Amino acid sequence: MRFLSLCVSLLCSLCCCDAYQFLMVLNSPGRSHFNVGHALAKGLVQAGHEITVVSVFPQKKPLPGYHDINVPNIISAMKGDLAALWQSIQKPLTQKLIDHYDMGFRLTRGLFVDPNFQELLQSNRTFDAVICETFYNDAHYGLAEHFNAPLIGLSTGGGLTFITDMVGSPAPASFVPHIMLPFNDHMSLYERLLNVAFLAYERLLLDYYYLPGQQALYKEFFPHNKRCFYEMRRNASLVLINQHVSLSFPRPYAPNMIEVGGMHIDGKLSPLPAKIERFLNESEHGAIYFSMGSNLKSKDLPAEKVQEILRAFRGLKQRVLWKFEDTELPNKPDNLFISDWFPQTDILAHPKVLAFVTHGGMLSTTESIYHGKPVIGLPIFSDQFFNMAHAEQTGYGIMLDFKSLNAADLKAAIERITSAPSYTEVVRGMSFRYRDQQQTPLQNAVYWVEHVTRHQGAAYLQSAAQRLNWWQYHNVDVLLILFGVLLLLLVGLPFAVWRLLRAALAAGQRQQPQGAKRKRN
Repeated sequence: MRFLSLCVSLLCSLCCCDAYQFLMVLNSPGRSHFNVGHALAKGLVQAGHEITVVSVFPQKKPLPGYHDINVPNIISAMKGDLAALWQSIQKPLTQKLIDHYDMGFRLTRGLFVDPNFQELLQSNRTFDAVICETFYNDAHYGLAEHFNAPLIGLSTGGGLTFITDMVGSPAPASFVPHIMLPFNDHMSLYERLLNVAFLAYERLLLDYYYLPGQQALYKEFFPHNKRCFYEMRRNASLVLINQHVSLSFPRPYAPNMIEVGGMHIDGKLSPLPAKIERFLNESEHGAIYFSMGSNLKSKDLPAEKVQEILRAFRGLKQRVLWKFEDTELPNKPDNLFISDWFPQTDILAHPKVLAFVTHGGMLSTTESIYHGKPVIGLPIFSDQFFNMAHAEQTGYGIMLDFKSLNAADLKAAIERITSAPSYTEVVRGMSFRYRDQQQTPLQNAVYWVEHVTRHQGAAYLQSAAQRLNWWQYHNVDVLLILFGVLLLLLVGLPFAVWRLLRAALAAGQRQQPQGAKRKRN
């Protein structure tokens, strides 16, 4: 009996020896951002690990192995930014980038000063790895050294410059557009010029505005960290990016920057609420689903835009589901169903749903592709313009300008996308390619997190590019030397030849009179 107990104990210890303790920090108050991190957290728990999640969305039902640290101070810090989202579309892109950085300062400090987070910092807890959302919060990366653990970045959006910097991932400006620009990988000369100009503007803002501000926060809240801020942020072991080549376009990545786009989609469908199910099933001509995401509230739309949208919907033969966060909507047509919440993936999977009117966020576009539904985009901020431009250029979507949106244009776009089969055919082909992966995005993410943790940071994956400044990375210093040598050859050599010729001519003129004088004698 004692021998049997010993065997059982040994077996349990062997099973548990690879169980890790993770810290995950999700600093964004956006539900969509949280959904991506939450999916990874649950995946790690299901793989047998323990995880502590810092966020503003604590679990309503406790999950064994999943521990919440609620940080409500982030919501207070972000209130003004969320309220101003609709107005942000009126601002120039250059100002939007500054606004994002300023928001990042508020979010970063907001988390640091939260009492629950301070309690975590002052605790003696240990973790095997720190998974940190990369959302304008570089100072938070200091948690890795604070807890003496590898740093794993989690990008819930695309590959912004300050994210690719973490692992030195290449992003050639000739065919990788900035994700805030409405360009694709096949850019014209003019588009490449704008892309390079905006990237240069971003680089200047990063180096002389955003990063110094994050450095000040890092020094304030991690006074005992030995690594300097710039060394720390370039010491990431891994970055998981919410993107996939089948959803966008081919581009190069460093070996420790892994695409895991769509890992929040588990493929499991739940029955729709009875009212929604009946509304869809009874739609003779199909239905349209309309949602502006979790951060943008349709109830906060300008009144004139609401009336334009209602006029468009009233003229459709299809039924419409609209995520509208108010119970009252005057002049609501009979073919419209409103609710403050919809089970989005379950609705997109319904065969009666023909198209998705969306703001163009990464999660929404991924879900529309997964379920093979074409999109009509009304982008407002950030990567939404990039996502919708790609949808239009690829042929599975139509992008409209929200600032000039009117009933006629919206109605025409819906009629076009529901009557032309090419849009659905294109997106179904993309769905087939996206689903045809060796393993699910979540399984891939869990594997890489475990791999990096198992190998104490997997330093062998880290490129030398992580240690280079931008001018070294792009060989600006070398190009300046070569330019200087070329300038010397083009200007200095002709000048030297001219001086030599001039000296030779002068010497010849001095010798000629002497020769003539000797001849006369």
